[in-house]
Amino acid sequence: MRTMKAAVFIRPGKIALEQKPIPVAGPGEALIKITTTTICGTDVHILKGEYPVAEGRTIGHEPVGVIEELGAGVIGYTVGQRVIVGAITPCGQCHPCLDGHASQCGGKAAGGWRFGNTIDGSQAEYLLVPNAMSNLEPIPDGLTDEQVLMCPDIMSTGFGGAESGEIKIGDTVVIFAQGPIGLCATAGAKLKGASLIIAVDGLSTRLEVAKKLGADVTIDYTKTDPISEIMRLTNGRGVDVAIEALGTQQTFESCLRVLKPGGTLSSLGVYSGKISISMDIFAAGLGDYKIITTLCPGGKERMRRLMNVVASGRVDLQSMVTHRFKLDQIEEAYALFANQREGVLKIAITP
Repeated sequence: MRTMKAAVFIRPGKIALEQKPIPVAGPGEALIKITTTTICGTDVHILKGEYPVAEGRTIGHEPVGVIEELGAGVIGYTVGQRVIVGAITPCGQCHPCLDGHASQCGGKAAGGWRFGNTIDGSQAEYLLVPNAMSNLEPIPDGLTDEQVLMCPDIMSTGFGGAESGEIKIGDTVVIFAQGPIGLCATAGAKLKGASLIIAVDGLSTRLEVAKKLGADVTIDYTKTDPISEIMRLTNGRGVDVAIEALGTQQTFESCLRVLKPGGTLSSLGVYSGKISISMDIFAAGLGDYKIITTLCPGGKERMRRLMNVVASGRVDLQSMVTHRFKLDQIEEAYALFANQREGVLKIAITP
């Protein structure tokens, strides 16, 4: 039996590198050899025990790789072809998929998120891809692994937050938190045509990146009260769209406090606790507010479109890869990422 190295969830607080059998591609499946992957904030939630997964599960959901094996019925691809697969792997055939909600594939909330959740994920030497015909997308010639590494999750999620917020040309938008997803939401707001983009964070290095990706104004919440400053910038009107990209009560509430009547709160954060809405900031439910959540859009067509954006040069997210580790160093990489040391944004993991 051939084996591979894989980063495995052992228990809350412990992810370790172990040997596991290399999967075999069955009907409709594909096996890809991972060339680059990364660690996501959701993986840290798993590490901390804030999101439950089975013990022994291989973690990770941002794969870039090369096709190693194609199962029966998977056509139009070749062994050795470079591909990416979205963090969300819809089947393309169930009711939610056909109803336009592929991220909720299978009819269960977040059902399309399988890698590192309900099946083994990408922080390994090999990855078994389900519903391959719906999810494998070839990487265009000339694009490197690191250029497309953000497409499977954070780029799709951040852009999705801007899209779900229905940003219009000329809108004023604020993005609370400039981690990887918040930075992608900032870039997405720029592409959608917002005329004033406000980025809020407490780290100057992240605010500098936000400026490069499209933020017109940055606010360091450790030095300035963001709510009063945003209301000043909008002449008391409030923003058209507020994007929450951290998943905390404070940032969620701050979004509502700066939202204009009739505005949209686009929520991207993964919440690990109870979220409450006080009567005053919600106008007792009479403010015509819209609150919408987004789970990373997946599927091969989504990946194709995102790589088109990268190839066009309209967005360059390579600078978000701040650290690089080998798979053998995965525990060290988690310690760095989970504790947000050394200005880390994203880590490229290469087997």
